[in-house]
Amino acid sequence: MAKLESKDLHSKSVAELQQVLQGLQKDQFSHFLKKNTGQLGQTHLLKETRQNIARVKTLISEKAGV
Repeated sequence: MAKLESKDLHSKSVAELQQVLQGLQKDQFSHFLKKNTGQLGQTHLLKETRQNIARVKTLISEKAGV
């Protein structure tokens, strides 16, 4: 998964961002398992997914007013 564009994320509601976050967390877990079993050739995906999760969490907290 490529870097998520912030302009695309800003147009989403909090509920939609929560769904995106759940998908990213599933991807992160999948990448983690594949890395530990030696099946993940593109290890940069772990860092990229982690950064995307942080991006989405930041937007959720901004929109929620926390």
